[in-house]
Amino acid sequence: MAMFSKACEYGIRAAIYVGQQSAGAGGRVGLKDIATAIGSPEAFTAKVLQQLVRAQLVTSVKGPSGGFELTPEQLRTVTLRQVVVAIDGGAMLHGCALGLPQCSARQPCPMHYQFLPIRDQLNELLSTHTIGELADKVHDGLGFLKQYS
Repeated sequence: MAMFSKACEYGIRAAIYVGQQSAGAGGRVGLKDIATAIGSPEAFTAKVLQQLVRAQLVTSVKGPSGGFELTPEQLRTVTLRQVVVAIDGGAMLHGCALGLPQCSARQPCPMHYQFLPIRDQLNELLSTHTIGELADKVHDGLGFLKQYS
């Protein structure tokens, strides 16, 4: 079962891959290479990257030597939380486990008190890990962006 939408999963993987390429040789990477590297359809990857560029989490450069990249500052500062919010919105990170609009301590849903610490931990996890940090793990062989059979 997936925690994030398919678009969000691809967005996270694309951002990490672009970060890895940007940090490595400092080069830009094209759409086709990104889609292949993360196992995502090209058109879908384009839409997801568009959302990340619009949110200024990934940089897009047009022209013959163009492509996608993360600046050194983006590598240092862009968090997983920002990517999730840019693609899926923030409802999962501050909303009700059952999707109720008025869930609170005053009017809790049946899952409120069980979900609250999990939601807080997820927010903490997503807020404290940067794309650059995760790109380094992939670069060092400590993580992977695509399943190989």
